[in-house]
Amino acid sequence: MPRFFVDHALSVDNAFNLPEGPARHVQVLRMQPGETITLFNGEGGEYEARITLMGKRDVAVIVIGYTPEDRESPLRTILIQAVSAAERMDYTIQKATELGVTKIWPVHGAYSQQRLSGERAQKRLAHWQGVAQSACEQSGRTRIPQILPVTTLADALAAAPKDATRLLLAPGAATRLAALPAPQTQVVLLVGPEGGLSDGEENAARAVGFEAVVLGPRILRTETAGPAVLAVLQALFGDG
Repeated sequence: MPRFFVDHALSVDNAFNLPEGPARHVQVLRMQPGETITLFNGEGGEYEARITLMGKRDVAVIVIGYTPEDRESPLRTILIQAVSAAERMDYTIQKATELGVTKIWPVHGAYSQQRLSGERAQKRLAHWQGVAQSACEQSGRTRIPQILPVTTLADALAAAPKDATRLLLAPGAATRLAALPAPQTQVVLLVGPEGGLSDGEENAARAVGFEAVVLGPRILRTETAGPAVLAVLQALFGDG
């Protein structure tokens, strides 16, 4: 059954027109009145809705059922990710969302090749939120991970939850992920840009409690690193 995110209050017997994006998708699928789709609004659970009208522009539905579905990971994870080139950042957000990330915090690092500010940063943030929503539609998640506005790495380090397990992915680190104790609350993972983190940034992260960890002997690209570590963390402490 096709599944769509809608930024709309949902309840059984609620009738409304689908937003433009889901409506267009339903039309592309050539669905007809009487057929059903699955809706979710990020507040938990899923809703079954029946199509009641297929117009040239509008698609009307009525909610006919609710399922308290919960596919969220028991492991809360925050990914502090240095901003990378457009397609690479999209990939990171998409895969991190599929892997159950709770929050993504884009930052500028000393070696970041992408710098976003002002209206451009706002447009990218809206685009990234759309990428996350689409990944939730595909993966079955019922809650959308929060994507915070782009900030400096220093600000993110200062604001990272103090009760979390703080990890810094660093080539050559002595600690492997499998050797970590189970997190007591949540995990904050820091991943640098294409050029890596500077020595000063690594030292600043260590100074506020980030532990350097290594995934293996190979150096991963920035868009691969975060999702790869999240997959391991989920296998060790979350969905696994």
